[in-house]
Amino acid sequence: MTDLLDPTNRRILAELIADARIPITELARKVGLSKTPVAIRIRQLEDAGLITGYRAILSPLKLGLTHVTYIEVRVTDTRQKALEAFNTAVRTIPEVEECYMIAGGFDYLLKVRSRDMAHYRQIMAESISSLPYVHGTSSHVAMEAVIEQGGASLDKQI
Repeated sequence: MTDLLDPTNRRILAELIADARIPITELARKVGLSKTPVAIRIRQLEDAGLITGYRAILSPLKLGLTHVTYIEVRVTDTRQKALEAFNTAVRTIPEVEECYMIAGGFDYLLKVRSRDMAHYRQIMAESISSLPYVHGTSSHVAMEAVIEQGGASLDKQI
């Protein structure tokens, strides 16, 4: 995999992260190659799984989803079957933007985006609290987004 991340491919990835809709001719110009080699490199990066897709990133603020809450979730059972049940169920809640299994004082960390506190309370009451094996939750309301991105910031890491 590391042989795919030569300096040229790193530049290609950085440009695609900045603007996935960049025309291939413009991308080729920026990385100093012609269109065909750039297209081949992109296909190789996709085939290797380094590029997993392209998507539109919507503005949650423009959609009225200004309230962000992080929820620590503790579950009653950490056997595989219980974890799989929780994982499957949490994926069905559209307001859960991110969900991570955590090693530490709780089991999962959820990022929930809602319109306001009343909407958040509804999500908690009707969805989060009824997830399988939930023992307890602790909520942390974000006051301000200092850094927020719709995707990975790999351009700084690659």
